[in-house]
Amino acid sequence: MAQQINRQLAKRNGSIATVIAETGGLNAMIVDSTSLPEQVALDIITSAFDSAGQRCSACRVLFIQEDIADHLIKLLKGRMALLKVGDPLNPSVDIGPVISLESVQKINAHVEQMKTEASILMQSPLYEITDNEITDNESSNKNYYVPPTLIEIDSLDQLKEEVFGPVLHLIRYSAKSLEQIIEQINQTGFGLTLGIHTRIESRAKEIAKQVNVGNIYINRSMIGATVGVQPFGGQGLSGTGPKAGGPHYLLRFATEKTVTNNTTAVGGNTQLLSEHFLRKG
Repeated sequence: MAQQINRQLAKRNGSIATVIAETGGLNAMIVDSTSLPEQVALDIITSAFDSAGQRCSACRVLFIQEDIADHLIKLLKGRMALLKVGDPLNPSVDIGPVISLESVQKINAHVEQMKTEASILMQSPLYEITDNEITDNESSNKNYYVPPTLIEIDSLDQLKEEVFGPVLHLIRYSAKSLEQIIEQINQTGFGLTLGIHTRIESRAKEIAKQVNVGNIYINRSMIGATVGVQPFGGQGLSGTGPKAGGPHYLLRFATEKTVTNNTTAVGGNTQLLSEHFLRKG
């Protein structure tokens, strides 16, 4: 979509427009065997399913070290079973609707495809919405709700594009294959967010150094960047331009103008001016 916008702007008559694009991608989280399972489970649920997974920074792919995979999957299933999907006007609801019926159809088509190509580990139960709970808001239509879904796949190559909704893909990896995992992430061409869960500081720093993404979150969720503290933006297919909330963002919207005045042309004495400013300094 960002490329389409860029091409449309290039075709128009007039000045060349500045394009600042912030798009999503196959955002990954890497979890090793030293992480704290209970904290990881909560951060994964938040990263993947908050806002019905409709955040550009949401976690789409979860890499879990095989040593702790079974235990962590059990925790995730238990937490997903408690998620309540329904009208967000209801205070007891955790997950609201997706943005459109077109989005619903695309997400459901992907899940159906994965039933033959992968393993559906868990889908949260859909809250039964009665007609009395349907408001005039289009988004409250019961057809807009998609259950948070956990899918185990074998390789990142099985995903060709981002599924923008509450769908999380899980991949097991061995400790010795971490370098290959990093390479796979970089080869996708996307580069918005990355999550790292590990208690080994040197490992976190090394992963952060090697993965080509704009925002890296260590031992926390991957969403909810704070303006002025965590400037937000990606690279590659995930965006271009200065980070939102960063020190250079506002300046990018300004048009720079330079005025140069030859003072000698109007009788100015450059030597006297230089001495004057030197004395003031």
